[in-house]
Amino acid sequence: MPQTIAFFDRVDHALHDSSLQTALHRATTRFIGNRAGAIGALSDADRLRDQARAIRAHALAHLDELLPQLAANVETRGGHVCWASDGEEARRYIIELARARGVRSIVKSKSMASEEIHLNEALEEAGFEVVETDLGEYIIQLAGETPSHIIAPAIHKTREQVSELFQQHLGMPPTTEVPPMIRTARQALRQRFLQADMGISGVNFGVADSGAIVIVENEGNARLSTTVPRIHVAIMGIERIVARLADLGVMLQVLARSATGQKLSVYTSLISGPARPGEEDGPEEFHLILLDNGRSRILGGHYAESLLCIRCGACLNACPVYQAIGGHAYGGVYSGPIGAVLTPLLQPDLPDAYLLPQASSLCGACQEVCPVRIAIPDLLLRHRADAVKAGKFHPVEKAAIASYTLTMTHPAIYNAGGKAGRFFSRILARRGRFRRLPPPLHLWTKQRDFPALPPKSFREMWAERKKQRQSSS
Repeated sequence: MPQTIAFFDRVDHALHDSSLQTALHRATTRFIGNRAGAIGALSDADRLRDQARAIRAHALAHLDELLPQLAANVETRGGHVCWASDGEEARRYIIELARARGVRSIVKSKSMASEEIHLNEALEEAGFEVVETDLGEYIIQLAGETPSHIIAPAIHKTREQVSELFQQHLGMPPTTEVPPMIRTARQALRQRFLQADMGISGVNFGVADSGAIVIVENEGNARLSTTVPRIHVAIMGIERIVARLADLGVMLQVLARSATGQKLSVYTSLISGPARPGEEDGPEEFHLILLDNGRSRILGGHYAESLLCIRCGACLNACPVYQAIGGHAYGGVYSGPIGAVLTPLLQPDLPDAYLLPQASSLCGACQEVCPVRIAIPDLLLRHRADAVKAGKFHPVEKAAIASYTLTMTHPAIYNAGGKAGRFFSRILARRGRFRRLPPPLHLWTKQRDFPALPPKSFREMWAERKKQRQSSS
């Protein structure tokens, strides 16, 4: 959904999209059930989550040591390292590399970092053919859309919609059966792998002490993207690092169980540079891009905890707001609760990014399922406070909140307001309900009646009851 559409309009569109509602309900229900089963099967789930948080916190606290160590080990193994301060620098490096090596065709495995820097658009504008090879990413590329979920990019699509796309773009005979649709995609992508000159991937974890990167997947497309083309470029956010290879024993467990409900993902690849002499498989060149793009700024501020995120998507599945509106309504690369925290930080130029933290009930479901226990509700509240301080909200809204604060902190005003409200309620209400109210409350009565205020407040009724009890005793 275009970012030019205002946030509330995107939300309204999502809520009235019956196909989206069906797809979201099916997918999030399945994800929630799978995660619950996988976590419930562990006898030490809480201890494992505590360990995962400690590993990530240690890595963030020692980035100044671990990142140079990772880079040095990559270069020792024959790889190249690009320190990209922002998306423009990362895009420029990849485009210049592709031109210098005579690249024409590029295949990509799923990478939120590449989405973050809008890499596909830049490569296509530079004249390169780019094909997404993750099935979900491939589907939305055919549809001309962006991912709506961290691990399930096409979560918003029904199988009927996917079938129509494959019929239109791949010549598939009409069917809504999953196996033939998968076969159609596999046949189309197989030739792309064989023709590609460059493969681009994301990175789940960089391992400082070995110089390896870790890529976790279920389809095998990332393994093909990183081994068949002669050049492999991996894009890694600088926070996605662990100190030791031994740390993966914990991180891979919590990632798979939180993301898809698996004990481990089907494919876990550790890549430590280009193919060595005598090796038949692997790329001729390996390039690791260490992407900052605002992360250093976040690390030094109040939102540093958000960088603990391992992009499992569990908080999206658990969030009642995400379940209702999906990912595109958020308007940025990252959606759901963690997206509402990260988007104002990583994409501050989005005009309505400051509204995203409002899209939360603060129920705490996101923190409850987070494998590294990020206090997402606290971060959302901090964003809200920062937006108020920055004067982002309409003066009328500020005045309303100030009036509410004054009323709730002064009992005399509260009591007087209550009496006035009950007085007018008796005069204006019909059969105990308001059918119409003036703005802005008319938005409520447009959909449903508003109940009239009771004749007495709870305080008054409590005082009367207390008095009756005292007199009867």
